[in-house]
Amino acid sequence: MRYEESVIEGRNAVLEAFRSGKTIDRLFLLKGCQDGPVSSIARMARKQDTLIQYVPKIRLDQLSETGKHQGVVAYAAAYEYASVEDMLAMAGKKGEPPFLFLLDGIEDPHNLGAIIRTANQAGAHGVIIPKRRAAGLTAVVARASAGALNYTPVAKVTNLTAVMEELKKKGMWFVCADMGGTLMYDLDLTGPLGVIIGNEGEGVGRLVKERCDMAAAIPMKGDVDSLNASVAAGVLAYEVLRQRMGK
Repeated sequence: MRYEESVIEGRNAVLEAFRSGKTIDRLFLLKGCQDGPVSSIARMARKQDTLIQYVPKIRLDQLSETGKHQGVVAYAAAYEYASVEDMLAMAGKKGEPPFLFLLDGIEDPHNLGAIIRTANQAGAHGVIIPKRRAAGLTAVVARASAGALNYTPVAKVTNLTAVMEELKKKGMWFVCADMGGTLMYDLDLTGPLGVIIGNEGEGVGRLVKERCDMAAAIPMKGDVDSLNASVAAGVLAYEVLRQRMGK
């Protein structure tokens, strides 16, 4: 399956992408450049709440695939984002308690794609990611998901903790992966649940962790003290599935 190109370069191309309604995850602009076309692009980006980063020319040269970026490089989403409400509606339609993944700063697109694939296989109703300091739905993510993006909705939100508070009002509980937590087999993971997976290097952030109701420790016997983010997501996902199946 071919996936839509995720890198758009050049002022006219990026302007047209915004005008056509294409979802742009990140916009990189040449630092110090404030001419008319660049200002128009920045204005459109702000209306769409796109993350804008002003970077030096050397960074744009690194991001560019053609060498003709004209001071503008955009990363477009390969798939459309869903809403959190879409996920809850999917759970209701299936007659199941909501089961969501919330990813706190997963920056590796291969990890994000692998987690979306696992979420689909484990019966999760969706994946929620933050707008900042996180990978978006690029073509790399789409390929790594092995087609799961066609079936598992992904929502992009401004503030994970605010979303958690809103979902708590709707009866959801949250568990994060934490090696200092309770052994995952001793937790009740059968109800409306959000599973929090943290950043590859730093884990779950403090503010997000404080809003979790449970911390799940994954049993390990090796010599290193952590798992890859997508592997941790897979282990927890299948413990949730096992408990939901009553086994």
